[in-house]
Amino acid sequence: MSTVEARKVLAWRDPLGVACGIRGLEGLVCLLTGGDRAGRSLVAAEPSDCGEHRTMDRVFAALDGAQGPGHRVGLASYDAGARPATGVRPSVWPDLTVATYPAVLLFDGEARSVEAVGFGRDRDEAEAHRDRAEVWWAGAETPRLPDPPSTEPVVDMDDAAYRVAVADVVDRIAAGELFQANIARSWSGRLMSGAEPFDVFARLSLTTAAPYAAYWHTGSRAVVSNSPELFVSMDAATHRVETRPIKGTRPRGLTPVQDAALSQALSASAKDRAENLMIVDLMRNDLARVCQPGSVRVEALFDLENHPTVHHLVSRVSGRATDGTGASELLEATFPPGSITGAPKHQAMKVIAAHEPPRGPWCGTLFHVEPSGSVQASVLIRTIGLIRDAAGWAWSASAGAGIVADSDPESERIETEVKFAALRRALYGPDR
Repeated sequence: MSTVEARKVLAWRDPLGVACGIRGLEGLVCLLTGGDRAGRSLVAAEPSDCGEHRTMDRVFAALDGAQGPGHRVGLASYDAGARPATGVRPSVWPDLTVATYPAVLLFDGEARSVEAVGFGRDRDEAEAHRDRAEVWWAGAETPRLPDPPSTEPVVDMDDAAYRVAVADVVDRIAAGELFQANIARSWSGRLMSGAEPFDVFARLSLTTAAPYAAYWHTGSRAVVSNSPELFVSMDAATHRVETRPIKGTRPRGLTPVQDAALSQALSASAKDRAENLMIVDLMRNDLARVCQPGSVRVEALFDLENHPTVHHLVSRVSGRATDGTGASELLEATFPPGSITGAPKHQAMKVIAAHEPPRGPWCGTLFHVEPSGSVQASVLIRTIGLIRDAAGWAWSASAGAGIVADSDPESERIETEVKFAALRRALYGPDR
């Protein structure tokens, strides 16, 4: 089927402001790549199709099927990818949700420009979709900081229980069962009457926006993500594949001196560097499944990244995809992300299942497939999953820590609190 594109370059407008103006439209998606919106972002709504899939074999098989013209956005739940290790576990989230958007707004923060793009089977259809995107752009609003939308949450695993879980994993590591596992605890609550998931996203984006901030609302479900982590990307033109696993965390300091000391301590930490290196090796192996022999290499190791609430150690692994590798093959070979499972991945997922309920969207991936075939997927950490029921919106969020042989249970517990801090403030105000 031939596809026609229609494009129009528009003046710069803040993508968050554009998303605010169409927040009531079905299927609203907002991908704020760059966090501070200096990178490339996407806003779209009203997909031509949106399907939910439950699979027992290939999680991403639906991406191989025929679809209408446009950009595709998808969400794969962690539990779908973990199923070979854990078996079927009940979850209210689909394995995979995929939507096609024939009208999109593409933002280039560096060039300070916006492009309205429409896709169709003929020129008239493509131009109609382009014009619809321009209407969204014209309705941009000035983003405002909403009031805290949620009551205080309930934690599923208290401090003592989490320390026991960490100690159990340390014992398993000592017994030779595995080398590392990412163990999480979860918080849950409800939005107050009249509050919407977009309020949470706006609060995060205006205060502590992350490099892969995202909002997606389909039907009775919504995901709000403030992720700092790229899962995997692929450039269709060059076949370059890249992943940037995060392992190693410290909180930001209260003063510049304290902040510098914390970042230096993270950079010098043998434990955190070893934790990071294990995942780098795992991701090298995953990428090798779809990359040309000898092309996979580590481009950066233990880089320090500073985010609004934390410091992270980040590495970068790249490769060149083999001919014929598309989005489904790339994601199937690497999912779930190694940074939120552990090593060996299969055994780590078994251990995680022994301590946690199904994760749902948390630690899954939200991905964007361009019409060219280029892919960008984030790791859904610092992420809130919301489901609407008769009483309103219920939400849940998790935060985990990578457990290794010399992990201290209390230090790992504190790390989960640090990672949840930005979501806590977005949901119900200052820490208390």
